[in-house]
Amino acid sequence: MRDLTGKVAVVLGASAEGGTGWGIAEGLAAQGAKVVVGARSLEPLKKLAAKIGGLAVRCDAGQEADIKALKDRALEAYGKLDIAVNSAATPTLGLIAATTAELLQQGVQVNYFGMAYFVRYMAEAMRGPGSIVLISSMSATHPIFPHFAYACGKAATECLVRYAALEYGPRQIRVNGIRIATVVSDMARDHYAAPGVGERFIHEVPLGRLGQPEDMADAVVWLSGPAYITGSMLDISGGNQINRFPFIEELPGQGASYEGSGALYDREHGRGTTFKGV
Repeated sequence: MRDLTGKVAVVLGASAEGGTGWGIAEGLAAQGAKVVVGARSLEPLKKLAAKIGGLAVRCDAGQEADIKALKDRALEAYGKLDIAVNSAATPTLGLIAATTAELLQQGVQVNYFGMAYFVRYMAEAMRGPGSIVLISSMSATHPIFPHFAYACGKAATECLVRYAALEYGPRQIRVNGIRIATVVSDMARDHYAAPGVGERFIHEVPLGRLGQPEDMADAVVWLSGPAYITGSMLDISGGNQINRFPFIEELPGQGASYEGSGALYDREHGRGTTFKGV
């Protein structure tokens, strides 16, 4: 593990207790960093901030003004910024045949546009060596039906990682991404808990288990140190990237676990998936 004593970190998308962003914030704090946590839902953030001795700031992860304000608040509180992690995501499911302008906008507003704003303003705040980590999804490289709008947004973010690494490398700001697959987080817990669903996903994971938020936190902590790496996407998936995601027809109920707020629920915006099958 890294000693991050004296470092200041921002983690965006951290309001879901037991979720990926929450776990990352805890992991950074455990290594000594001062952590500013941001999300649209302020009350759970306050609970996290109290637990880790950090600062909670309300921030809509898809709005440029909010992300700039998050940067300003971190500098106001701690005077500097060394580490920035964006774990925010909006689950957007649907078919290309039924796509709408609204669906496409949902797919990119947080999953890509917000990531670009995040890189811009967090890098602006960094004065010395720094680390920016963006959370992506294996759905960007391994199609999982019916995630096309979400996955396309994440694919754009992975391209952003490479361009940002080139732009900010001369300032010794490293920009990397983590590509996650199956993580038992607040957003997806009910989906994987549906009878037979978790087991089918585990079948494709060589390490034989679903990912946990602390697995993602371990990777972020490592990237937050002086690692000689930038412009890279790390698959933190237990080896799932060697195989594939299950096809929807292989899942019990053929995708029924995706329906409603129980599956991939968007905590930040208060809506569940709308996909109703093929």
